Amino acid sequence: MTELRQRMDDAMVLRGFAPRTRETYLACVAGLAKHYHRPPDQLDAEQIQSYLLHLITEKRLAYASVNQAACACRFLFGTVLRQRKIWLDIPMAKVPKRLPVVLSREDIGRLFAACGTLRTRTVLMTTYAAGLRVSEVCALHVSDIESAPDRMCLKVRQGKGGQDRYTLLSPRLLETLRLYWQTSRPRPWLFPNKAGDGPMNDQTAQRMYRAACEAAGLANAAGIHTLRHSFATHLLEAGVDLHTIQRLLGHGHISTTLRYLHLARNRLTGTTSPLELLDSVPA
Repeated sequence: MTELRQRMDDAMVLRGFAPRTRETYLACVAGLAKHYHRPPDQLDAEQIQSYLLHLITEKRLAYASVNQAACACRFLFGTVLRQRKIWLDIPMAKVPKRLPVVLSREDIGRLFAACGTLRTRTVLMTTYAAGLRVSEVCALHVSDIESAPDRMCLKVRQGKGGQDRYTLLSPRLLETLRLYWQTSRPRPWLFPNKAGDGPMNDQTAQRMYRAACEAAGLANAAGIHTLRHSFATHLLEAGVDLHTIQRLLGHGHISTTLRYLHLARNRLTGTTSPLELLDSVPA
């Protein structure tokens, strides 16, 4: 590790950045250095802007991914190198806001039925039933399952923002988890990697999801995060209040949870148009 890379990592550790964020930021800055074949602290604002444009026009990365690289560069130049002039000249793109993909309850049932193995079905069912991010389901320990009748919850370790939280443990999910335990005996991670010396990685979970979607004939099901979106939307459709959903999802701000209002079908189909409230309408 170079001296600059170590300084940047140390600065992130001091500020409590999550390991995943640190890894991503370091990879972004390494990509910048590789592009120019020069240490990043020898680059100017114009070169950084040119690199970000390269990511958009040639690499065809999404604006959210380009903004991630911009954030990493801002942290390096603004916090680590204290070159505020360059920091000010690193632009952030406006990211189009799109509604997330949500599966219907029928599609969720088809997805689980199409899983090729018990392990795959348990991973996907846990993700949906508890509303987890893919990193959270991969990091689960067996000891995180609290199945006492007066508890019935899953502990989520170090979710986004480094926050622990508790979420739902469905009785139906508990049955599946017990069956999975009887056949696999995992420990300490609930879903270990092939070697058994660490947790399953995110890419493996994504491949499980996409294979199950293909087997179920779900063509536009996006990525595994769709299960988390579906969890929140289905709870809202069932009448669960937004603040409870916010806590279950681990959202820091209610505004993040509010977008699910746009996805809940009963909020649309159960609403009367003001046209129907008029006393009379010309034929």
